[in-house]
Amino acid sequence: MTEFKHETVLLQEATDALAIKPAGTYVDCTLGRGGHTKRILSQLTTGQLYAFDQDAAAITAVQATLGDRANLHLIHKNFRQLETALGASGLTTVDGILYDLGVSSPQFDDSKRGFSYRFDAPLDMRMDQSQALSARVVINEWSFQELVRIFSRYGEEKFAKPIARQIERARAEKPIETTFELVELIKAGIPAAARRTGGHPAKRVFQAVRIAVNDELSALEDSLTQALRLLAPGGRISVITFQSLEDRLVKTMFREATTLPDLPRDLPVVPAGLAPDFRLPNRKPILPGAAELAANHRAHSAKLRVIEKVMKEGDVDAG
Repeated sequence: MTEFKHETVLLQEATDALAIKPAGTYVDCTLGRGGHTKRILSQLTTGQLYAFDQDAAAITAVQATLGDRANLHLIHKNFRQLETALGASGLTTVDGILYDLGVSSPQFDDSKRGFSYRFDAPLDMRMDQSQALSARVVINEWSFQELVRIFSRYGEEKFAKPIARQIERARAEKPIETTFELVELIKAGIPAAARRTGGHPAKRVFQAVRIAVNDELSALEDSLTQALRLLAPGGRISVITFQSLEDRLVKTMFREATTLPDLPRDLPVVPAGLAPDFRLPNRKPILPGAAELAANHRAHSAKLRVIEKVMKEGDVDAG
């Protein structure tokens, strides 16, 4: 099996933000290669950790490195099944939940997975290899209008229409099979002057197709909604994002959860029961430090946002 290097981004910051209690119950919603999982485990005594990943390769890799541990429970499911999977283990509340979003380095660096425009590979991009929808299906079978929509919405691509038109013409002749074929069509749809700035010309479309294949934004919204319900008083959620769409969604959901309802302006105090159930320990996102930015180029777009469920009168701190 090929060995892949993976540098966990914001490792200390994201786990420290959870304010881990040694006897607490925690969830790593994005196991990956286990960087955050290992650090959380190192701070637990009698506590339990439940780690999710829809990629079977991630589960296998962590089993090989960490072995069987009584307090580590690996769950091969999409994190949008958070409540159902934890409920099957008898859990209705947890003390902390961590998300490290996007594609892990091993997924990007495995040329066979088709996530990267740097390698020629079959169009795939499935995080869950058992699902039917792949990048090949999206590129060859989705309508011109659907391609324009995802390129614009998920990739923020200015040239969504001409790129989609190039794809439509090419697939009318024969199916588009590989990442490099797609890269050439993307380049053909972008004016030469625009291709010379802003990084690799295929970056935005590849991001858009990957998000569509894995239904990433909808899954994140579903999962975060459940995570907020599951959080025990005093518990925290840490979310690391790597692109603006994810960060905007997390920021919006956290703002909604921590905002007071509309009240009369002259009200002297907030009535009991109307104060928000959550607060933001940090008003602004936590960013990687200079040392991490220099050592890991994938850290440059990372942002960490944290939310905490407020302890109220009558709540019991189990820690």
